[in-house]
Amino acid sequence: MKNLALALAALPLCALAFPALAQAADTAALEAVATKALAADDIAFAFTEGLTTEVGPRQAGTEAEARGRAWATAWLTANGFANVADEPFEMDTWVPGDIARARVTGPFAQDLVVLPLGDSAATPKGGVEAEVVFFPSFDDLRAAPDGSLKGKIAYISHQMRPAQDGSHYGFAGPVRWVGPGIAASKGAVAAVIKSVGTDYHRNPHTGGTDFPEGVKPIPAAALSLPDAENLERMFARAGGRPVTLRLELNPRQLGKTISGNVVGEIVGRNPDLPPVLLACHLDSWWNSPGVADNAAGCGIIAAAAKNVAEAGQPLRTIRVLFAGAEETGLWGSAAYSKAHIHETIAVGLESDFGADRIWRFQSNFRDTNPDLHARLARSVARFGVANSSLVAGGGADLNIVRDQKGALINLQQDGTRYFDLHHTPDDTLDKIDIAQLRQNVAVWTTVVGILANEERSILTGGFEPSGPAIMAE
Repeated sequence: MKNLALALAALPLCALAFPALAQAADTAALEAVATKALAADDIAFAFTEGLTTEVGPRQAGTEAEARGRAWATAWLTANGFANVADEPFEMDTWVPGDIARARVTGPFAQDLVVLPLGDSAATPKGGVEAEVVFFPSFDDLRAAPDGSLKGKIAYISHQMRPAQDGSHYGFAGPVRWVGPGIAASKGAVAAVIKSVGTDYHRNPHTGGTDFPEGVKPIPAAALSLPDAENLERMFARAGGRPVTLRLELNPRQLGKTISGNVVGEIVGRNPDLPPVLLACHLDSWWNSPGVADNAAGCGIIAAAAKNVAEAGQPLRTIRVLFAGAEETGLWGSAAYSKAHIHETIAVGLESDFGADRIWRFQSNFRDTNPDLHARLARSVARFGVANSSLVAGGGADLNIVRDQKGALINLQQDGTRYFDLHHTPDDTLDKIDIAQLRQNVAVWTTVVGILANEERSILTGGFEPSGPAIMAE
């Protein structure tokens, strides 16, 4: 933060504007900038390194997240973005506390490594001890009779595996997302889950959980994968004897605090045309600097916007949205849509799946605007990105585009190792592969450059009239 402030103060005013904005971009200039990014981009890494070094973990609604927003605001200003703002909103804020302990008390006494899940309740001081009921899958938990877990601790497992498209997260995710809530509704006094992840370090994967309306939250924690599988072996060896566990957590709810969305723009030649929206999220969980999730994503979109500006002033405005409080419930995405729903967005893209190479292109306008879809797909083939007939649903922070039923693009990153790092202390800068990060920037530069210079309506393929009366594409 201090370094950015000093750099900003030292810049002459003329350095805060992009020198190429005086003239329009052309295809050759955009291709050249993207080629340069593939070989030598350092903007995305510098952003990622700066944010995670100078701020570190950025839990939503806390002082650390506020420092992250201040850092990002200063960075955007220093790097020539216009209309930079931190748009505040209120949120319900949960913090993890400083106690997270689990110990098998019988029949094979030993400590296990755990972290609380977001919105977990606290245990009584000294912990809660009870017999553990083992559910090999989420479906097994759902099938348990009502009241059958009264006075027990539920342990919920899964068989998540690495996948390039990250699809096993959808398969295993309910174990965390709603598993503890279902266990609570069946009478459990606490719940522990096998971390929703794919690594085999003793690093639990945290993340949010949700309790149904009318169900009192219970203590809920994630076991590291090695500890979870050790617990499962204990059940196999117990020979019918009960497995008992003592769990101690001290998270708490702070009530309403302030988070915010940081925005900035590359202003287009025709500001009456709906803008191109590039999204990421700025917050992380408390246990990690959040490099892959999602500092690198913000670095990628910022670099792409700067690169398009370097090629010449785009036709449309490019707006970057560094959303706040994504991890704890998409608060920033919802707040941004509520505040800006009257401002039509031409197309939305988000980078929030790490920084490994982009391998697949998807849109939701393949049928309504086949020419543009095909042109975009052709443009990124040189970077090893495949076309797809799957319909893009957009990233988590693009609520505004979904609410407007607008155009969406997915630039899908390789997720094979993403869930080794996701929501763990291992999500650190050394995991960034520079060559793959640069490929992301090159692909994003190419796609954003085409979109930002598209005259026709992106979703429908029809012509857009210009003027402030436009409300939808």
